[in-house]
Order: sequence, then C-alpha cells, then structure tokens
Amino acid sequence: MNDASNDLEIEVSDFGPISKARIDLRQLTVFVGPGNAGKSYLAILIYALHKFFNNVGRIFGQFPFVNSVNYGYIDKKSIPQEMIEWMERTFDGKIKTGDDIAVPGILIDEVSEMISQSNSSELEDELCRCFGTRKLKSLISRGKENGATVIIRRENGISRHNILINPCKLTLTTKFPKNVQIYDQSEIEDIQTLVLSLERWETDETHSLVRAIADLVLRQVCGPLIFRPFYLPADRASIMQAHGTVANAAAAPRKGLHPTPAVSSVLADFLERLAELDSQPRLRSDSRLDLGAPIENQILGGSLRIRGPRATGYPSFAYWPNGWKQALPLMNASAMVSELAPVVLYLRHLVRPDNVLIVEEPESHLHPGMQVEFTRQLAAIVRTGVRVIVTTHSEWILEELANLVQISELPDEARHGLPNGEAALRADQVGAWSFEPRGEGSVVEEICLDETGLYPSGFSKVSAALHNNWAEIRSRMGKSE
Repeated sequence: MNDASNDLEIEVSDFGPISKARIDLRQLTVFVGPGNAGKSYLAILIYALHKFFNNVGRIFGQFPFVNSVNYGYIDKKSIPQEMIEWMERTFDGKIKTGDDIAVPGILIDEVSEMISQSNSSELEDELCRCFGTRKLKSLISRGKENGATVIIRRENGISRHNILINPCKLTLTTKFPKNVQIYDQSEIEDIQTLVLSLERWETDETHSLVRAIADLVLRQVCGPLIFRPFYLPADRASIMQAHGTVANAAAAPRKGLHPTPAVSSVLADFLERLAELDSQPRLRSDSRLDLGAPIENQILGGSLRIRGPRATGYPSFAYWPNGWKQALPLMNASAMVSELAPVVLYLRHLVRPDNVLIVEEPESHLHPGMQVEFTRQLAAIVRTGVRVIVTTHSEWILEELANLVQISELPDEARHGLPNGEAALRADQVGAWSFEPRGEGSVVEEICLDETGLYPSGFSKVSAALHNNWAEIRSRMGKSE
C-alpha cells in the first residue's frame, strides 16, 4: 500500500490519564511529554487494537468467503456469480493506469460480516490483557460516568470504527461506505497479473485469487490496523538481564505466556517472544537485509548471540564484542547492550515490512551521540516499510528527526557527505505528538516543525531555566566575595 493509504487517525477521550487526543499514525510516530502523561497508555492501546484487527485479518485471509469454503478450498462453482463476473469484467487486461476499481457489494458484505463476527467481547478481552486488568472501569478516566471513547478513522472516509468503553461493557461498531475503491496501483497490477496468468479456473488457483482480492479489500477497510504489532517495553536492560527469572515469576509456561493481574500482556508477549527466539530462523538470509546488523555495527560494536534453552527452558543471550575471542553473557555486558539487544533480535528474527514496532524510551542507557545514531537507524527501518512508534523524553531524538525531515527537502547531490543523508524521511511520514497534563487529564496535540526547523517540545524551557539558575548563582557568588 502507498504511504497515504497507510495513514490512520485515532481519537481518544477520557481514556485512563488521557482527557483528549486526536493523532495521525504515520510511518514514524513519536509521543513526547512528561512522565505519567499517558504516552505509554496510548501506545498500549494502539498495540491492543493492532492485535485485535490483525486477528480479524488472519481469520478473513483463511476463509475469504465463509459460505463458499469447502475444506479450505474454493472452486468456481462455489463462488457467487456476482464475484465471478466482477473478476472477469474488472481484470480483463483493459484497466488503464490510474483507474480506480470499485469493490463489489458482495465482498463488502463479507468484510462487514467478518469484522462483526470478531465481536466486542474479544476486543474487551484484548484491552484488559494488554493493560493487565480484569475491569473495564480501570481504563476510564476517574469521574467520567459516560465512559471512554476511541474512534478510528481511515483516510478519505473509507471506514470508521467506534469503541465505547463503559464500566461493565465495551461496544464496537464499524461503518464504511458501500462504494469502497481499490486505488493503489501496485496492488491492482499485482492482482491483475495473477488473473491474467490463470489459464483455467482450477480450484487452488481460484482460491488464491479470491483470497488475494479479499485480503486487499480488508486492507482497504482496516488499513494498517491489520499489521502485526511488536512492543518493546521500557527498562529492557533489566528484563533482558533477568528475563528467565521474570518469566518464571510470572508463572508462564515455555509454550505460551499468559498475563496475570500483575503482568500485562505487553510484558507477557515480550517474554514469550524472547523465549521463542532460539526457534525462529532469520527472516533474511542475506546479511545485507538484516535490519538488526546496522545497530550492532554502528552502536554496539559487537554482535548478539542466542544460546540454546537452558534447564529452565529459556534461551540465554550473549554479546560478542568485535575483536574478542569469546562472548560475554548479556548480564555482564553494559546496560546499553542489554537495552538494544531485543531491538536487534526482533529486527533480525521477527519484524518485517508492514509490521508495527513500538519502542518505549529508545534513549534509555544511551549516550546522546548514540541516541542520535539510533534515531537514524529507526528512520532507516521505516524506509524499509516497517511502521515505528516511539515514546520518548529525549531532545536529541526530536532534533535528529527534525534534521532528517529537512534533509528530505534537499536534492540528492546536496545530501552527499551528510552522516544522516541516507535516512531522510519526508514531513508527511513523521508525526510528533505532545502530551500535556491539564486539569483532569492530558491533552495530546501535534508538534509541527517551527520556523527554525525544529520540533518545539518544550525541552528548551528546561535548558533556559537551568541557564538562568546558573547565572543567578554566579551573580550571587560575585556579590558574596
């Protein structure tokens, strides 16, 4: 899908510490603000929504026509005639470049039915799991009797999902127009090529075709909500150095970690994926396509290794510094290495384009210079098609992001020699959002580049206050002499 069709708007009110928020999720989204303002709260909500809608996508992908499936296969006779006629009429090799394609009503009905079958109780369970609670009322801002609301909108009015959270019930409703259009030309061409390659309507080929079209329509309706999410919680260094102990304390079995009231599903999912990394093959056999390798090379100065399961059933992790003859157990490596280890391992074994990677406090345990370099690496990851969301308190991260956006406005020849010239991102690919505590809850507002080419985050006020305090101290010292 193109960048524009991947944008998503989320509006939240009276949800936990957040009084009001309206954000656009872009290829790289940054949440900034003081502690306890709701940055992680909103990030966890986004993670839960992705998990729920990603599950809808998997179900729909397996069974694109509920009433036409016979032991997982579809033949031409079992596909509704309206769908057959639409495919033959639309993908006959006569589509002109730039043409939109209207989706048939029968397929829209199928998508609607599949989303409605993934009912509100499943979303309620997912939210409670991710926030480590059994009660919906704990997700509602204190004193808000009308409950919390979450509204998800696709661009151009393609769809809208309304979520109302009351103390005892969650309600999900989905609305989208009947005239949904497929307008991404690369996807149209891919499916058209598949249609033209069919010499005859054989069962398996037809099934693949219908599934591909159905998946495309679901992507149009749900957009990036169906992308698989990965969440890297804060304090990764401590978790990585003692992840086996933490997992055992959570009473989580090797083949599936389940959250308890004291352990949210965000942490449980993180522990489970760490436990299973030893069984995951590298997604990219070509080392040049390993998204974790640049972080090892540019920041860690060494490589990360996974050792087989120990007696506890969990793998151990080691750090092999460049030039050393043996590796260090991760618990003996620096906090910086432990902090970035899961980022590298996730990128190597789990994360793919069209996935969502949420990273809390990427600046933790990093020198300012390494924060800048890590920001460049995150931008490089975004350029491969991975969507990234970060929560941060770092001025260095925001300043480097501003530089990357400004570099994108330079011609290619002017970028030559810049250390971050290859990581440029356009302004429409980056969104920065400020969380400001006000009264009964935080208000979330977009931060736009100012006339100086920076994101005005408020960090400069802290620097100015420190300088003024220093000047006052020096002045008093002079007077006391």
